Amino acid sequence: QVQLVESGGGLVQDGGSLRLSCAASGRIYTIGTMGWYRQATGKQRELVARIHSDMLAEYADSVKGRFTISRDDAKKMVYLQMNSLKPEDTAVYYCNVEAATTQYGAVRDTWGQGTQVTVSS
Repeated sequence: QVQLVESGGGLVQDGGSLRLSCAASGRIYTIGTMGWYRQATGKQRELVARIHSDMLAEYADSVKGRFTISRDDAKKMVYLQMNSLKPEDTAVYYCNVEAATTQYGAVRDTWGQGTQVTVSS
């Protein structure tokens, strides 16, 4: 019942910037933690950043100081501002949202389709 749509990926030069957006839609009663994950070719999916409902954020060490995660609960959106991009940031980036669809329903994870980020050297 919850759908996520990512946007903002693309091809950028080493040192460039991109801003990823993720919009949640459908039947949503409440939203918990929202985050961004990435998966490079041949690698496991890893956490990039997540932001909790109290607005506290966590980042992978590899992106700390370069990436900023934010959320807009009224718009049901989460963003990832990526600065000083490096070739090693190249991956498919996935949005993840914890949400309950009813007052008494369980909180479940929903994943987006992913958006490609490629950083050239």
